[in-house]
Amino acid sequence: MIRVLVVDDDFMVAKVHSGYVTRTEGFAVVGVAHTGADALRLTRELKPDLVLLDVYLPDLDGLSVLRELRATEDVDVILITAATDVETVRQAMRGGVLHYLIKPFEYASLRDQLTHFASLHQRLDRLAEAGQADVDQVFGSRPSAKPVLPKGLTVQTARLVETALRGAAGGMSASECAEATGVARVSARRYLEHFVATGKAEVTLKYGGTGRPERRYLWSRPRN
Repeated sequence: MIRVLVVDDDFMVAKVHSGYVTRTEGFAVVGVAHTGADALRLTRELKPDLVLLDVYLPDLDGLSVLRELRATEDVDVILITAATDVETVRQAMRGGVLHYLIKPFEYASLRDQLTHFASLHQRLDRLAEAGQADVDQVFGSRPSAKPVLPKGLTVQTARLVETALRGAAGGMSASECAEATGVARVSARRYLEHFVATGKAEVTLKYGGTGRPERRYLWSRPRN
C-alpha cells in the first residue's frame, strides 16, 4: 500500500481528504496532522510515501514545512490549499511538489493525482536505468486537475466505460465493453484507447487461429 499523511488545520476537511485517500485503491492513510509541527513530527515517525500538505497552518505555514521536509525527509508532497496567489504557486514549484490542488475540489481530482503518483512509481520501479524517453514520459505525463477528453468523448460515457473496465478482472475487448455499457463498439474502443494513451489502462494482444489479434484492455491498478 502507498502510505499517506494528511495535513490540514481544519478537522472536517482533513477527514474528507482522508476519506478520499481511503476510497482510492492501493492507498492508505497512516496519519493526520493539523499543525506544521505535527506534520514534521509524524513524517519523521511514520515515514509516509506521500504527504497531502495544506498551506494555511496555525504555526508553520505549509511552504516552510515543505522546505523542512525537502531538507530532512525522503517523501513526496502534493500541496492542497485555498491559496491562489502566484507567489505561493511559484514557491511550491521550487519546492518540488508533485502537484498543486486548489480547494475545494471533488474526489475525482485527488483520485487522478493519486493514481498518477502510483503509476509513476510503477514505471520507475520497472527500470534499471532511465533513458531520455523514459524521463520525458515521467515528467511529461502529469494529469490536469480536470481531465481533458478528446473531441467527441464525454465525461459521462468515460465514467461508464471506466466503471466497466475497472470491474473486469481479466480485462475486456472493445466488443465486450460495448455490450457491458450499451455504447457502440467503435465508441467503446475510442474510450478504451484514450485510457491507454493517458496511462490509465493497458492493452495486450490475444492471438487466435486466423485474422487480426484481439486487443484486450485492462485497467492499470496501483501495486499493493
